[in-house]
Amino acid sequence: MEDKIKIIKDLSIEEREEVFADVARVLEGTAHEAHSEGNRHFAALFSANMAHAIRINADELARDDMENAERVLLQAKTIISQFNAVHPYRMVSKAMH
Repeated sequence: MEDKIKIIKDLSIEEREEVFADVARVLEGTAHEAHSEGNRHFAALFSANMAHAIRINADELARDDMENAERVLLQAKTIISQFNAVHPYRMVSKAMH
């Protein structure tokens, strides 16, 4: 993901929108996994809300100020990294009983 953040200025608008869609998808997966593990605060407050905001604003982020776009991508990367640091091992099954 860091590579995409560094070259965001060199991408076309469509490619930037794809990057934001990918980031939103990863955040949603992180939110789902956090929710499955019982960390509803992280899932709702950070990952899911940020993914939703990125998805809604992907067009504007891809077309407008690249500095803000980079900032959003770095914040998303930070959230994902924090989750990965706390949860280094992925769940094998997400079945809830």
